[in-house]
Amino acid sequence: MLARAKSELRVIARDPLLMAVIVVIMAALVVFVVVPLWRVLLTAFRAPDGTLSLDNFALLAERRLYRNALRNSLMVGALVGVLGVALGYVAAFVLTRLKVPGRGLLHTLVMLPIISPPFAGAISILFLFGFNGLVTRRLLGLTDFSIYGMHGVVLSQVFTFAPIAYLSLRGVLGGINPTLEDAAMNVGASRWQVFWRVIFPLSLPGIASAFLVVLIESMADFGNPLVLAGAGFPMLATQAYLEITGSFNLARGAMLAGVLLLPSVTAFAIQRYYLAKRQYVTVTGKPTASTSKSVTPLAKWTLYGVVVAFAAVVVAFYAVILLGAATRVWGFDYSLDLRHFSYVFAVGWKTVKDTLIVAVVTTPISGLLGMLVAFLVVRRRFPGRGAMEFMSILNFAVPGTVAGIGYILAFNGPPLLLTGTLAILVLNFVFRYVPVGIQSGIAVLRQIDPAIEEAAQNLGADALTTFRRVTLPLIAPAFFSGLVFAFVRAMTAISSAIFLVSANWNLMTVQILNEVGSGRLGVAAAYSIVLLAIVLVAFWVISLIVGRGAQDASTVQF
Repeated sequence: MLARAKSELRVIARDPLLMAVIVVIMAALVVFVVVPLWRVLLTAFRAPDGTLSLDNFALLAERRLYRNALRNSLMVGALVGVLGVALGYVAAFVLTRLKVPGRGLLHTLVMLPIISPPFAGAISILFLFGFNGLVTRRLLGLTDFSIYGMHGVVLSQVFTFAPIAYLSLRGVLGGINPTLEDAAMNVGASRWQVFWRVIFPLSLPGIASAFLVVLIESMADFGNPLVLAGAGFPMLATQAYLEITGSFNLARGAMLAGVLLLPSVTAFAIQRYYLAKRQYVTVTGKPTASTSKSVTPLAKWTLYGVVVAFAAVVVAFYAVILLGAATRVWGFDYSLDLRHFSYVFAVGWKTVKDTLIVAVVTTPISGLLGMLVAFLVVRRRFPGRGAMEFMSILNFAVPGTVAGIGYILAFNGPPLLLTGTLAILVLNFVFRYVPVGIQSGIAVLRQIDPAIEEAAQNLGADALTTFRRVTLPLIAPAFFSGLVFAFVRAMTAISSAIFLVSANWNLMTVQILNEVGSGRLGVAAAYSIVLLAIVLVAFWVISLIVGRGAQDASTVQF
């Protein structure tokens, strides 16, 4: 192994620029991914006198508040995982395997919560089911109904995270060859047997993977619990935030963040390293145009009704946000008024501008870094390649609360004093959201014949020129995914950003939470609509730019 490492090092050393890029990326990953996590764990294990001890973790057994927070987070995560995956599975099955009307429109509507602020559903729920809610107070006349607590958090998280399960399961169910169902029915299997013994077992690894992803997202979620959990239903992410900002106790906040880190990283490791080895190969060519016959007409239209109902809920939730933004005082005076939008563009304009600057700076850096790391991991052999891949995707499993606390602890003093600056927000977003671009790039690169790049190098191009002129245009779809994900997350992030904003640099998502906390739901809704409009416009612009680049690349003659 040592001899192989020396051999790989000698090969890399022939290209000094490539060597320098590898060293810089490795150093950046250590500083901005590993060090913050290390500081969180170190602070969690540090006693008030500076020695290392388990005193902070002993509080977990002594204090009922902390035990309840852990229990509630696990319980909500499991429940949201089951409900979100069930809903996502039905939507994926109907929209990929059944011939039903309006599949394109339904796909767009089901996906819409992914590109909106993660707590947009919570705001809609307050408009509909809060103390002055349209349904609870106006239509039903209820005066003592409370949406705060477990049921409110679960409802908002299922609305927010079921589309993630749908997106994951869509590829799994769409890849199962429909002729397998035809073969099973030809040998006498009933419709239920075809589904239960053919379709369901083949999709089981995808179901488990989607469940773990939703579980991680639910446990790491910060916005929905902060809006809807209430004081009587503590959860780990919000409790860690309150310990730091309310009690100014970094050690206890770090301890709770460390506890939150354990199930998230465990679920991520299972999802990545265990389930990835249990994917079933069923496609030996392109799937045929045949549709599923494993459901009866009654079951088909019942499942279709479930998907249409979820899409209707999505439309209703966003319509309520738009109506709330354009209403004078929700719950008392429903006359139309644009004063909330005027407030956003007058008083809140600096926040809108700050958010746009952070997102615009973050997006190209994250996109290019993702493709560069994917290129190095797939196409080059060098010592530490596995460590680079692991460190670059580690932040995907780290809850935003943990990442935010880690950056406060790591960069609040020499040698890197970054708190309160634009740099700390950009660096946090770049290294937190680059894993999606890396994974997309790796998946696409493995489908491209390395002979194309070898031909360029044989003609005299160095490694970086090959990457810039040959590889990057070929992986434009993955580059597009990385750019869109980085921009959307930079615009909608809250869990880590809430620790890093300052008077100089504030973000719209943090401002939305502040407005909700102040009871100004109309202003919060107006911010949400403006944010969603910016994301949709950016999606169109990125698609236009990257799509044109990919089109130009396709004209290159090799």
